[in-house]
Amino acid sequence: MFEEMHPSWQALLEDKRWLLAEILSRYDQDPNAIPERKNLLRAFQFPPEHYRVLILGQDPYPTPEHAIGLAFAVPPETQPLPPTLGNIFKELRSDLGVSVVKTADISVWAQRGVMLLNRHLSTSANNSAAHLNFGWGEFTSAAVAALCKVRGEKLVAILWGQKAQELAPVLKDARVISSAHPSPLSSYRGFFGSQPFSSCNKLLLELGEPEIDWSC
Repeated sequence: MFEEMHPSWQALLEDKRWLLAEILSRYDQDPNAIPERKNLLRAFQFPPEHYRVLILGQDPYPTPEHAIGLAFAVPPETQPLPPTLGNIFKELRSDLGVSVVKTADISVWAQRGVMLLNRHLSTSANNSAAHLNFGWGEFTSAAVAALCKVRGEKLVAILWGQKAQELAPVLKDARVISSAHPSPLSSYRGFFGSQPFSSCNKLLLELGEPEIDWSC
């Protein structure tokens, strides 16, 4: 499984190979574990040099057909949308002032340089946060530290909610955008109106980096 990551990530996370093996052993013992094993490390398919932006989530959607290995992402044909993703799209439209959403597929953001990384890469079907004690937090903290090592100051991190903001100290060299989480429970407490997408592009330009095309 470790070998399914891009070789650059393998080199950076070699000292966490043992940890991933232990996590996968626990994952395999849960018959209801999601996402599918083949999608667990999907956020690591591109090398760290590819990613100009990091968006951190907590753990996969608990609905099995929604969990595809990228934070906040669902299959393109998904209807209705998970409320959290619906709120992200609502803010995206408001922020950029145009209709940029045509499908539910934000996985295209990953192709354009946005790492969609959950803090915990698995859970149990219909049971949010079921794998929080598996060790994923340590693994993804190491991944974020590795990303910062590669990108340095040329990284913009978007931290939605308390769990994502726990990694702010690791991201001390990056440009950080923080707000409330887009979930229905907290979206009206500072997520709506936070303009994360335009703010991110502004920071990228200041860093001499290309903007992200947020359309989907």
